[in-house]
Amino acid sequence: MITKKYLKDLVYRVNGAAIEVHKHLGPGLLESIYHKCMIQELSLRGINFQSELTIPIEYKGLELESDLRCDLFIENCLVLELKAADKVLPVHVAKLMSYMNLLEAPIGLMINYNVINIYNEGQKTYVNELFRRLEEE
Repeated sequence: MITKKYLKDLVYRVNGAAIEVHKHLGPGLLESIYHKCMIQELSLRGINFQSELTIPIEYKGLELESDLRCDLFIENCLVLELKAADKVLPVHVAKLMSYMNLLEAPIGLMINYNVINIYNEGQKTYVNELFRRLEEE
């Protein structure tokens, strides 16, 4: 059973992986480079994930093909979106929240590598109604 404690620990572990990647590469590279390095770092840390997961769309009882892909879907409960942008825009947050809802994931994490200090300014956690309904422990 997934708990808030489990998810908070998972976010901590994924943030650690992101910090490690940023420590080695710094800002200024393409998002695809950070993505490849995150795949490697998550694997080294034994964290299960799916990369470039196609997100299904259900419309009026039908499942439709889509071109929506989440960067990383971690442990089947955390959506990780990676950016290498000057600023995370509201549209980026809306996309993350939509992916969380479509994948029925209670928590999401936005990592922007184009910052000097990733811990203070490059990561933000988002939750939805599914998270609010989870048990604490």
